[in-house]
Amino acid sequence: MHDANPGAVSGVRRSVHVKRVDRVETLDELIRHCFPAFGGAFLRRIYTILDHAIGQGCPLTLAIAGPVTVSGQHQAWLIPLLETGWIAYLSTTDAVCYHDGHRSLDAHHPAPIHEVPIWGDDGALRDERTIRVTDMAFDEDVLLDQDRYLTAMLTRPEFQRSMTGTELRYHLGAHYAQQERAVGVEPGLLATCHRLAIPVFVGAPGDGSVFLNSMKLWAMKKAGLIEDYKFELDLHAEVYEACAYHRWGLFDNPPNALGTVILGGGVPKNYNLQPEPALGQVLGIPNVRGYNFDVQIVTAPVTDGSLSSCPPAEAVTWGKVDKDTYQQATESMQADYSTLMPFLVKALLDNRKRYAARASEIGEETLFTEDPKAHGYLRPNAGYRLYEQREELCRRLTEDVKANREWLLGTLR
Repeated sequence: MHDANPGAVSGVRRSVHVKRVDRVETLDELIRHCFPAFGGAFLRRIYTILDHAIGQGCPLTLAIAGPVTVSGQHQAWLIPLLETGWIAYLSTTDAVCYHDGHRSLDAHHPAPIHEVPIWGDDGALRDERTIRVTDMAFDEDVLLDQDRYLTAMLTRPEFQRSMTGTELRYHLGAHYAQQERAVGVEPGLLATCHRLAIPVFVGAPGDGSVFLNSMKLWAMKKAGLIEDYKFELDLHAEVYEACAYHRWGLFDNPPNALGTVILGGGVPKNYNLQPEPALGQVLGIPNVRGYNFDVQIVTAPVTDGSLSSCPPAEAVTWGKVDKDTYQQATESMQADYSTLMPFLVKALLDNRKRYAARASEIGEETLFTEDPKAHGYLRPNAGYRLYEQREELCRRLTEDVKANREWLLGTLR
């Protein structure tokens, strides 16, 4: 395991120093000083890399696989993380966006989801029309009502055209937010991303029920049951948009570096990692680099050969992670992120709170001189609002494509 400490280079020993847990005051101290070895050291390593990336003011992209909305994890730690302003964009699954709407359905709020035993009687649950996701469960009617809701949304005028998936989920976020306010429940994931203008990417849109409801309307039009349905996903424009954001992070936005946080594997992970090869290898844009920071928490063992288990060092060989920084600024931990993220996010938010309190005491300028990391931590909560800049950022990328005319035309021969 590599270490961000410059003394931890080959041939230099680093002594092990710990503190007693009854002599630390903060989660930051606990993670830094009470996790000296084994799995705990991986956790410490991931935390210190995130602390460094945030302190440097580096925009972070976030890939998250797994049922975070059906399980309530989005409200526990994901939304608080998004509200820091540190996250540039999010890649996830269609299912996460679909289940995000359950808690605000008229017939089921405020608590449509309940706990069930993991090793219970699934046959009995099926007889009761109860659907299980690990230890979370909900009535089948929740899905049927969510389908009706999505069908109604997708037939609205603003959806009757070709658009990217980020546009689809931005509009859905606005409708989810309206429904959440109407029934009096806490804002969900898409509503929060709409408010913060955080783009939400889904690399496999056909593998989820938001798109299945679009397929239903498409099939009804094909069968002559409805007169018109014009919604289409423009996947070319969506991937291009992701590339434009990566270009922005490397060339337009100080500190001209990007970091990624990958929770779980699969398509969301790959979507977060693909802009570099798309820009550098496929479009031939010069001087494109991969991520400067890459932390991953995945359950897949590296020996299974899957993308889910691929560590940052392997991604270096593809150009997806920067070859000059990976030994100091990347780590992959084999663990269930649901057991770790509440602690990591809480520790980072506590750091921000301490910096904010110190700034109130001595002023920001003095604080930033005293501890430069405070500047990165105290970025505006409003965030980067990249969705609102997508047209301009795509235009800049198109100018780079035009400038690379000879190289690109050469790829056709």
